[in-house]
Amino acid sequence: MSGIVAWRCFLAWTFAAFVPAAGAAAARPNIVMIVSDDHGRGDLGCYGNPVVRTPNLDALAADGTRFTHAFCTTASCSPSRSVILSGQHNHRNGMYGLQHDDHKFQSYDHLKTLPVLLAASGYRTARIGKFHVAPESAYAFQTVLSAGAANDPATIGRSPVEMAEQSRRVIEAPDERPFFLYFASDDPHRANAVLPDGRPTFDTYPKPNRFGNRDSGYAGITPVTFRPEDIPVPAYLPDTPACRAELAEYYQAIARLDQGVGRLIELLKAAGKYESTLILYLSDNGAAFPGAKTTLYEPGMRLPLLVRAPGRAKPGAVQSAMVTWADLAPTLLDVAGVKVPAGTMDGRSFRAGLDGGTLRGWDEVFASHSFHEITMYYPMRVVRTRRHKLIWNVASGLVYPSALDLIKSPSWISVTSTGGTKFGARTVEAYLRRPPFELYDLERDPDEVVNLADDPAHRRLQAELLAKLKAFQAATRDPWYRKWSHE
Repeated sequence: MSGIVAWRCFLAWTFAAFVPAAGAAAARPNIVMIVSDDHGRGDLGCYGNPVVRTPNLDALAADGTRFTHAFCTTASCSPSRSVILSGQHNHRNGMYGLQHDDHKFQSYDHLKTLPVLLAASGYRTARIGKFHVAPESAYAFQTVLSAGAANDPATIGRSPVEMAEQSRRVIEAPDERPFFLYFASDDPHRANAVLPDGRPTFDTYPKPNRFGNRDSGYAGITPVTFRPEDIPVPAYLPDTPACRAELAEYYQAIARLDQGVGRLIELLKAAGKYESTLILYLSDNGAAFPGAKTTLYEPGMRLPLLVRAPGRAKPGAVQSAMVTWADLAPTLLDVAGVKVPAGTMDGRSFRAGLDGGTLRGWDEVFASHSFHEITMYYPMRVVRTRRHKLIWNVASGLVYPSALDLIKSPSWISVTSTGGTKFGARTVEAYLRRPPFELYDLERDPDEVVNLADDPAHRRLQAELLAKLKAFQAATRDPWYRKWSHE
C-alpha cells in the first residue's frame, strides 16, 4: 500500500471512529467551557477565600459540582491549553512552551483536537477570547467570534461582559444542532504596561502590576476594588506591602471576570439554553506570582474546576476524584456521545462523576513542564498521589528560570532587591536552585518545603513513585524519557 493510500485510509478510519453512536445526537448537550488565565484555586469564594468577590462563580458551584482535586498538567499557558483541547500531555502533542512571538512552539499538524472532533460529530463550534495555541488547523473552530492574541490589550479578552454579548451569535442562533463555545478570558493574567515610545513592559516597580484593571473601566463592568490590608496572603507569597498591593489588583481582575461569567449565564438562561448546557469553569494554571505559575508546586497546578451538568441530581455536590486537564477532552467527547479510539488521548472520561458520584481509582495524577518562554528550559516531571508528590527536576544543575512577568513583579522585587532570603514559606535559594528530586508529604507539609528525597525512611516510597513516573513517561511518549539512559 502506498503512503498516500495508507494515509487516506487512516483519515477515513479516524473520522468514522469519532462519529457519535446512533441516537446520541438527540441527547447531546451544548457545552460551554470557560477558561480563565492564571486564576489560582484559593482565589474564589466557593473554595474558601473570605475576601475575593466571585458571586457568579460561587452560584455556578452551588448549582453544579465543585472539584477539590483538579490539576493542570503543566503550569504554563499555551502548553496547558493544548492539553485542555487535545487530551494529550504537552510533551506528546508538541506544545512544549509558549506559542507566540519568538517562543514559537506549536503542536503537531496531525493532532485531532476537541473542537475538530466535536465539529465532525455535528456540533457547532465557536471560540472567543484568548487562543494561544497552534497550528490553527489542528485546533480549528468553525466560528471565531474574537481572535485573541496573548495578553493583547487590543482584543476583548479583558472585557468579559463584551465577550458574553458577542457570544449571543452562538447561543441565540436558530440552529437545532448543539454548540461548543470556548470562552477564554485574559483575566486575571498580569498586564503589560506601556512605555512612552509604545513598547510593552512589565516594569512597574514600585507600583503594582494592574492585572488589566484600568481607570476607564470596561463595558458592563462595575469595578470591585480591594484594600491591600484586607487580603489574606497565601503561604507561598511574602507578606509585603508590594505583594498585598498586587493581590488587590489581581482580585479586582477576578471580580471583573466573575461578572462576565454572570452575564454569559444570564444569556444562556434568557435563550432557554441553560438547562441543556454543560458548563465548565477552570483556569489554565495557577496565579501569576512566583511559586505558582510555571512551577509544579501546588499553587501552580492545583486549580479550580466547577462543572454544572444538565439534569444534575445533586446541586452543590463536591467531587474529590483527582482529575487533570488531560481528562477534559475525553470527558466532553463522552458526554457528546463521541467514541475516542484507545491510545489517541492520554486522559480518561470522568463523566460518571460529574454529579459528585464516587469515582474509584482516581487517586494519582501526573504533570509535565519543559519550557515557558523559549529561554526558560527547565523540564520537570511529577507524580502526585493523595498524600505525596515526587518532582524530577531533569536539569537541576540550572538555576530555575523565571518568566518575565514574574521576575519583574513587584512581589518578587520587593524581596530580592532588599536582600531578603525568604519568599513566602520557601527560601529564595531553594526556589532558584533545586535538587534532582523533591519528595513532599503534602499532609504534613502542605507548603512543600521539607524535601524527603534524601531521607532513608522514604527510600522505598521514592522508588515506588519513581517507577510510576517512568511508566507515565513511557506511556505518553515523553521525549525526556531518554534522559534516564542517555544523560
